Amino acid sequence: MSLALFLRRCAAPVLCLPLVAALAQPVAPPAPGASAPEQAQPPRPVEPVSASAQRLYERTRVQLVQVRTLLKGQASQSSVGSAFVVTAEGHLITNYHVISQVALQPERYRIVYTTADGREGPLELLAFDAIHDLALVRGADGGLQGRKPLAFRPADKSLAKGERIYSLGNPLDVGFAVLEGNYNGLVERSFYPNIFFAGALNPGMSGGPALDEDGRVMGVNVATRRDGQQVSFLVPGEFAEQLLERSREAAPITQPVYPQLTQQLLGHQKLLTERFLQQPWRPAGHPRYAIPVPQETFMRCWGTTTPAEAKGLEFERSDCEMDTHIFITDWLHTGGFTVRHEAYDGRKLGRWRFASQYSQSFRNESFPERTTRHRTAAQCTERFVDRDGLPLRAVVCISAYRKLRGLYDLSVLVATVDHATLGAQGRFDARGVDFDNAMKLVGHYLAGYAWTR
Repeated sequence: MSLALFLRRCAAPVLCLPLVAALAQPVAPPAPGASAPEQAQPPRPVEPVSASAQRLYERTRVQLVQVRTLLKGQASQSSVGSAFVVTAEGHLITNYHVISQVALQPERYRIVYTTADGREGPLELLAFDAIHDLALVRGADGGLQGRKPLAFRPADKSLAKGERIYSLGNPLDVGFAVLEGNYNGLVERSFYPNIFFAGALNPGMSGGPALDEDGRVMGVNVATRRDGQQVSFLVPGEFAEQLLERSREAAPITQPVYPQLTQQLLGHQKLLTERFLQQPWRPAGHPRYAIPVPQETFMRCWGTTTPAEAKGLEFERSDCEMDTHIFITDWLHTGGFTVRHEAYDGRKLGRWRFASQYSQSFRNESFPERTTRHRTAAQCTERFVDRDGLPLRAVVCISAYRKLRGLYDLSVLVATVDHATLGAQGRFDARGVDFDNAMKLVGHYLAGYAWTR
């Protein structure tokens, strides 16, 4: 599909919240394969807080910690986030994306803490959960021992929509703060549970705690919408508590975590593929073709069409995408599916002009042509496929992850080739799947094409 014809509208612009000091701008992770950071976003307004928020901050400020990633051998900081004390032995919970540099390149980076009362010291990484964007670290100098830990709110004690909650952290590296907002339930159509927080999170607050009225951790700051106001997201506290329970006795991690990261991603893609294959395709509403459109259980679909007065090529299009993407590094995100299609009507053009535009649209689709530091160049195969008498032109491309062994990016491009002035083109992309699941997904997607019954 031509980029000129295909305008993507459903990309949800979500902003992860470490503060990248060297660039003085936030990192924008959900769009996989981004080649450069987004332009710096203006700070979100900080609303005045209530007396209860002030009292809560004073009670819990001793448990707040700023986490900084530094270059080894110097004090220059590479990123800044937040964390909070969860044991008297000095364990802290933060986000995986806050400490991802030291997790992947421990030979180049180190992490340190600064408390709200001014104490500083080194940190060691014990464990991480990249799927839920969490990490467990510990003070390596004993300087955090003896501090009263924050307690987690029991998972079975649900909050009501509209209840006040309080997010704490160090926004924009300007000082520790408390931000007041509201609980609005879980995000709809998210593959994993995420909490919709009506509050103004800012970069630098990633990994900080979100507390209920009693000062118990009910979530962990993780992201915000960059195209909206007061729309932010929290990782449910139960996942942080589970990470602490299974890893508090873990030995410090001193080597790059690619093997552990790979295992977590393999588990994620297995679950995602199983759930996706269990769901039947929805009809696209085309009078001639059955075109695969996914259920919106954990995807969002947007559609548009040419104006009624269009005089040339007419088309309808659909773009479906998951909001869930797994953060690996600032430049690499994986673990999501996209499904899109365009249905063309070229009867006003005639067969020759339609054939030219239709084939050009197919050729304009791009796949990785060169090996990068993260992926190999795509290996593509093109075939003509018979779907119960419906002829399809299909291209299947696979690109391997260089350090996440056994994981691949898959792209499937399909075009109907049965009519001189009518046609449908579709594309399915899966990021970070193993080879067996990639082949299952290819078969599932091709099986979604047929004649309209």
